[in-house]
Amino acid sequence: MLRIAVAVIAFALLLGGVAARAAGLPASMPLLIWGAVLLLAVVFERWRYRPNSSNAGGWQPTDERFIDPQSGQAMQVLYNPHSGERRYIPVMPAAANDPDPHVPVDPHSQSR
Repeated sequence: MLRIAVAVIAFALLLGGVAARAAGLPASMPLLIWGAVLLLAVVFERWRYRPNSSNAGGWQPTDERFIDPQSGQAMQVLYNPHSGERRYIPVMPAAANDPDPHVPVDPHSQSR
Protein backbone atom coordinates (compact mmCIF):
# COMPACT_ATOMS: atom_id res chain seq x y z
CA MET A 1 0.00 0.00 0.00
CA LEU A 2 2.80 2.40 0.90
CA ARG A 3 4.65 1.45 -2.28
CA ILE A 4 1.63 2.41 -4.38
CA ALA A 5 1.22 5.73 -2.55
CA VAL A 6 4.88 6.62 -3.07
CA ALA A 7 4.68 5.64 -6.75
CA VAL A 8 1.59 7.83 -7.22
CA ILE A 9 3.34 10.78 -5.54
CA ALA A 10 6.45 10.22 -7.67
CA PHE A 11 4.37 10.08 -10.84
CA ALA A 12 2.52 13.28 -9.83
CA LEU A 13 5.86 15.02 -9.23
CA LEU A 14 7.11 13.90 -12.62
CA LEU A 15 3.95 15.12 -14.34
CA GLY A 16 4.14 18.42 -12.46
CA GLY A 17 7.78 18.78 -13.46
CA VAL A 18 7.01 18.10 -17.10
CA ALA A 19 4.12 20.59 -17.04
CA ALA A 20 6.28 23.22 -15.30
CA ARG A 21 9.06 22.61 -17.81
CA ALA A 22 6.62 23.00 -20.70
CA ALA A 23 5.39 26.27 -19.18
CA GLY A 24 8.97 27.49 -18.89
CA LEU A 25 9.01 27.71 -15.10
CA PRO A 26 12.45 27.49 -13.47
CA ALA A 27 11.06 25.35 -10.60
CA SER A 28 10.58 22.36 -12.89
CA MET A 29 13.94 20.69 -12.19
CA PRO A 30 13.40 19.88 -8.48
CA LEU A 31 10.03 18.34 -9.33
CA LEU A 32 11.54 16.26 -12.11
CA ILE A 33 14.50 15.17 -10.00
CA TRP A 34 12.44 14.21 -6.92
CA GLY A 35 9.85 12.44 -9.05
CA ALA A 36 12.53 10.43 -10.82
CA VAL A 37 14.37 9.59 -7.59
CA LEU A 38 11.20 8.41 -5.86
CA LEU A 39 10.06 6.39 -8.85
CA LEU A 40 13.47 4.74 -9.20
CA ALA A 41 13.49 4.00 -5.47
CA VAL A 42 10.12 2.27 -5.70
CA VAL A 43 11.21 0.23 -8.72
CA PHE A 44 14.57 -0.66 -7.15
CA GLU A 45 12.97 -1.62 -3.84
CA ARG A 46 10.47 -3.82 -5.65
CA TRP A 47 13.25 -5.56 -7.60
CA ARG A 48 15.87 -5.79 -4.86
CA TYR A 49 13.70 -6.93 -1.99
CA ARG A 50 11.28 -9.15 -3.85
CA PRO A 51 10.49 -12.48 -2.18
CA ASN A 52 12.82 -15.18 -3.35
CA SER A 53 11.63 -18.55 -4.54
CA SER A 54 12.69 -20.30 -1.35
CA ASN A 55 9.69 -22.60 -1.52
CA ALA A 56 11.02 -24.14 -4.73
CA GLY A 57 12.69 -27.53 -4.72
CA GLY A 58 16.35 -28.23 -4.18
CA TRP A 59 16.31 -28.41 -0.39
CA GLN A 60 18.57 -31.14 0.96
CA PRO A 61 18.48 -32.40 4.53
CA THR A 62 21.78 -32.23 6.39
CA ASP A 63 23.01 -34.30 9.32
CA GLU A 64 22.73 -31.23 11.54
CA ARG A 65 20.18 -31.37 14.33
CA PHE A 66 19.86 -29.27 17.43
CA ILE A 67 17.47 -28.37 20.20
CA ASP A 68 15.95 -24.94 19.78
CA PRO A 69 16.72 -23.05 23.03
CA GLN A 70 13.46 -21.06 22.91
CA SER A 71 10.98 -23.83 22.15
CA GLY A 72 12.96 -26.86 23.36
CA GLN A 73 12.00 -28.65 20.14
CA ALA A 74 14.38 -30.72 18.02
CA MET A 75 15.20 -28.98 14.73
CA GLN A 76 16.48 -30.31 11.40
CA VAL A 77 18.65 -28.20 9.07
CA LEU A 78 17.88 -28.12 5.35
CA TYR A 79 20.32 -26.66 2.82
CA ASN A 80 19.71 -25.26 -0.67
CA PRO A 81 22.93 -25.66 -2.71
CA HIS A 82 21.67 -23.27 -5.40
CA SER A 83 21.25 -20.27 -3.10
CA GLY A 84 23.31 -21.29 -0.06
CA GLU A 85 20.26 -20.65 2.12
CA ARG A 86 19.61 -22.74 5.22
CA ARG A 87 16.20 -23.54 6.65
CA TYR A 88 15.39 -24.87 10.10
CA ILE A 89 12.33 -27.06 10.51
CA PRO A 90 11.00 -28.90 13.55
CA VAL A 91 11.37 -32.67 13.81
CA MET A 92 8.30 -34.55 14.95
CA PRO A 93 8.72 -36.45 18.21
CA ALA A 94 9.05 -40.18 17.75
CA ALA A 95 5.85 -42.18 18.11
CA ALA A 96 5.81 -45.80 19.15
CA ASN A 97 4.70 -46.93 15.68
CA ASP A 98 6.80 -44.40 13.72
CA PRO A 99 9.37 -46.32 11.63
CA ASP A 100 11.68 -43.28 11.21
CA PRO A 101 11.68 -40.81 14.12
CA HIS A 102 14.14 -38.52 12.33
CA VAL A 103 11.88 -37.47 9.46
CA PRO A 104 11.66 -33.67 9.43
CA VAL A 105 8.22 -32.15 9.35
CA ASP A 106 7.47 -29.02 7.39
CA PRO A 107 5.49 -26.72 9.73
CA HIS A 108 3.53 -25.39 6.75
CA SER A 109 2.29 -28.77 5.57
CA GLN A 110 -1.12 -30.06 6.56
CA SER A 111 -0.07 -33.70 6.91
CA ARG A 112 0.78 -35.23 10.29
